[in-house]
Amino acid sequence: MSQLSWKLCESGGTPARKFPLLTSGLALWQWRSAAQKAALAANVPVTEVDWLLQEVAGLDRLSLRLESFKNLPQIPLQLSLEELEDLWQRRINEHLPVQYITGVTPWRHFKLAVSPAVLIPRPETEYIIDLAVAAVQNHDCQLESGHWADLGTGSGAIALGLAQALPKATIHAVDCSAAALAVARQNAQAVGLAHQIHFYQGSWWEPLDFKGQLSGVVSNPPYIPSQLVPQLQPEVALHEPSLALNGGDDGLDCIRHLVATSADYLQPGGIWLIEMMAGQAEVVAALLQSHGSYCDIEIYPDLAGIERFALAYRRGEE
Repeated sequence: MSQLSWKLCESGGTPARKFPLLTSGLALWQWRSAAQKAALAANVPVTEVDWLLQEVAGLDRLSLRLESFKNLPQIPLQLSLEELEDLWQRRINEHLPVQYITGVTPWRHFKLAVSPAVLIPRPETEYIIDLAVAAVQNHDCQLESGHWADLGTGSGAIALGLAQALPKATIHAVDCSAAALAVARQNAQAVGLAHQIHFYQGSWWEPLDFKGQLSGVVSNPPYIPSQLVPQLQPEVALHEPSLALNGGDDGLDCIRHLVATSADYLQPGGIWLIEMMAGQAEVVAALLQSHGSYCDIEIYPDLAGIERFALAYRRGEE
């Protein structure tokens, strides 16, 4: 089953067929022009039309930009123009993310499968992998061959990024959602990293038995305050899993838990690295400092300059 077929089945749409449908380049160009106008009227990024066509029609960016596909007598589609229009209307009227329509999203060097069971990996999260690698190189290169945990793995993005960047490491990816783990396993198989990643269903550290052994823990936990979740853009609030967004009254419930429990699992010098919300850095740094088991605490901004990541090391025995 193709990514789009799987996605359409998940969302109750019409599954893509075993054999593609054929349409003329002119008809597809006409649909694209109308879809772009609808996007502009609904304040939806026009670029999403071409993103969808790249997946549904296999067109490349150059042919879309030059509109050279308009002259092709036949273009194979994974679904009919009527079905394509129905999906686009869901994007416009129901704010369904285009990533959920196509079933895929780019992230770092990967093309990841996504479904409504998982948070759509964000570009800003990509930097967390670079921070983990830099922490290894700057602190203790032996950490690159140890055991690492990705807690709340979702689509598996962070686990895959760590596995690719640290090829000698073994990654332990945990999520409480069986549906999310199915997506993560699919992605690991698709990119050829399944041999390096072990998946576990459970809450945070619950399914892991590596006390004092881990080289690092990396997590993008839920960190949105409960009252703000309904106020997020409708694509997020209406369609992405609340379990992956809602961080409790002040957004810090999960982060507090990770601060309190991770030290038991990290080896001396082990790396603690998480993503957080803008405005939470000072509190997170204070939590780490007051716990007493962490040292060399640093806050790092994302590419937009927002304080997004907290990094610390497990203090050694004194």
